[in-house]
Amino acid sequence: MKKNIQMLPKITLKQLSVFVSIYQTGSTSRASEELHLSQSAVSSALTELEARLQMPLFERVGRRLNQHPNAHPIYIQAQAILGQALTLEHYHKHQAGQIHIGASTTIGSYVLPPLLAKLYDALPDAHIDMYIANTQEVVAEVEQLNIDIALVEGMPRPADMKAIEQRAWRTDTLMVFAKSNSKWLADMIYDEKENCYELSAEQLARLPLLVREAGSGTRQIIDEQLLQYLPHAEIVMAIQQSEAIKHMVSADIGLGCLSQYVIEAELAAGKLVQVKVAGIDLARTWWLVWHKARHQSPIWQSFIDILIED
Repeated sequence: MKKNIQMLPKITLKQLSVFVSIYQTGSTSRASEELHLSQSAVSSALTELEARLQMPLFERVGRRLNQHPNAHPIYIQAQAILGQALTLEHYHKHQAGQIHIGASTTIGSYVLPPLLAKLYDALPDAHIDMYIANTQEVVAEVEQLNIDIALVEGMPRPADMKAIEQRAWRTDTLMVFAKSNSKWLADMIYDEKENCYELSAEQLARLPLLVREAGSGTRQIIDEQLLQYLPHAEIVMAIQQSEAIKHMVSADIGLGCLSQYVIEAELAAGKLVQVKVAGIDLARTWWLVWHKARHQSPIWQSFIDILIED
């Protein structure tokens, strides 16, 4: 009976490292500087990798290298392999705790800090790197294997659905709000029991709105669950920072629409007031997102446990 012989891979980590560096820097010369190798060694490693894969990764145009369509999927796999190799080589560091966390803006600014405090309480030696941006930007970083796990407000919608894992995490509600005693609401009905103004969609459409920029999770919900009912709404500004929207509403420039977490302190203090819009529900789901090829270290699992318990 013949024994199964395990074939050893002929692709080397050096070849993958050279390819990743060329992919990121755009040239063999810059890759040679980054890796402290001769340019001929870099070119040779790339040629060997292409021969092993039996496919081109770059197209040579004079002295320039243009990425071939094959390059991106190989880059994603190479990043995963190199990441796992580094994890194996520096396992003790991962045991101590190293994690790269991404978060969309509202979560990163208002919800994540107490969760990180719990993680530090559980693992005092944890090393945590943060990346905070809008939902589309954070998901793109997950796809590039630059982030271990991300917490985002909008539907993730990655380019490669099969490579990305996404799990519903928490429910949030967006609120339309205004400055207390706002000039825009002078003729509107105020509900004393609910401590809020009540408007119809037609009334809101006539008022100036300040909203988040396209690409943010907050804007995604505003587009899908609010503005579709307000086809003639007056959007006076699209702004990247929630804090800027809050301050502009406080200056009575217009009304805003943000997560309840962003404005809860000002609502409690009476500086801002909620505006309910009849027939419109602005509830949304927050998501956990990670790449299936990303190494799930012990600290990764500890953070997941904290998120699930929260």
